[in-house]
Amino acid sequence: MSQRVAGFDLARALAIFAMIIVNFKIAMDPETGHSLLLSFAGLFEGRASALFVILAGIGVTFITNKARASGERFFILKSRLSLLKRGLLLISIGLLFTPIWEADILHFYGFYFLIAAVTFTVNDKVLLFISALIMISFPVLMLFFNYEQNWNWVTLTYENFWTFDGMVRHIIFNGFHPVFPWATFLLFGMWLGRLDLSQAFMRKRLLIGSLITLIITECSFYFIRAAIGDGSALEMAPEEVAFLFSTSIIPPLPQYIISAGSSAVVTLVTCLYFSERYSESNMIRWLCQTGKVSLTLYVAHVIIGMGLLDSIGRLENQTINFSLLSALIFCVFGVIFSVTWLKFFETGPLEWIFRKVAS
Repeated sequence: MSQRVAGFDLARALAIFAMIIVNFKIAMDPETGHSLLLSFAGLFEGRASALFVILAGIGVTFITNKARASGERFFILKSRLSLLKRGLLLISIGLLFTPIWEADILHFYGFYFLIAAVTFTVNDKVLLFISALIMISFPVLMLFFNYEQNWNWVTLTYENFWTFDGMVRHIIFNGFHPVFPWATFLLFGMWLGRLDLSQAFMRKRLLIGSLITLIITECSFYFIRAAIGDGSALEMAPEEVAFLFSTSIIPPLPQYIISAGSSAVVTLVTCLYFSERYSESNMIRWLCQTGKVSLTLYVAHVIIGMGLLDSIGRLENQTINFSLLSALIFCVFGVIFSVTWLKFFETGPLEWIFRKVAS
């Protein structure tokens, strides 16, 4: 599967849409509105970004496949340098973007790519082992470091980011998408990219395995929380029970990584199926084109989307109804922009700049 796969672009489009929903919700901090809409928006928290990182890992495998297969030092070094340049560029762009959007994921992406530059030549088993090791390292780090340090949970902001200690802690351990354990998703995606996903039996195995893993993980921790109750028997506060035994993104404990990774694979396999089954559908083609300019849309939804809402005084303290409506409107315009732009150009504007600088 060396050529561009429509299903991955479709999954990337869905991931960016879900990230827009989540980020508009974070920015507006809605506490009022229909309860079902609040629950709906909450479904994507930590799931869309996990899918996005896994897709990036698949992309890493695609761009390094030839070098890895050749085994020649020159081509391996060339691919390694390319990944390092991409990583450094993402770190630079992300850090410039962070003052505008504190929940930025791009600078974290950059560090994931630095890890990918070192690990893309290892075999499948070692790659999965490193991925699992990074995941397990996070709760170990929690034993030695205070995960809540620098966090203001009321405003969901990270303080002291621009200090040396704050930045290192934020990037490595307790930021929005810290290297430990979020690099797990990228390495897992690199492993997925090595599978022959054009084969129906492989997709079926992944789908069934991921569904079973997702259900077992979610049900297990649901019953664990139910058994512990308010935590009084273990001398724990209810907040501590939710903190340690949930499958939510904060903190990103192993059960979250496993659950989010499983749901991402289910989504990915579904997108591969629909992109082939309905390849002639205009909607599928439009969504696939949208996925091709995901980096541009990611930056635009903050600068243009949130910027416009802020200029008219509608960015903060809105209802979930307005938050979702705003996200929907931006997504629609995002599709229109993507389809129109790609009629005249091969890639999105930021994608083109990124490719030129990092090539």
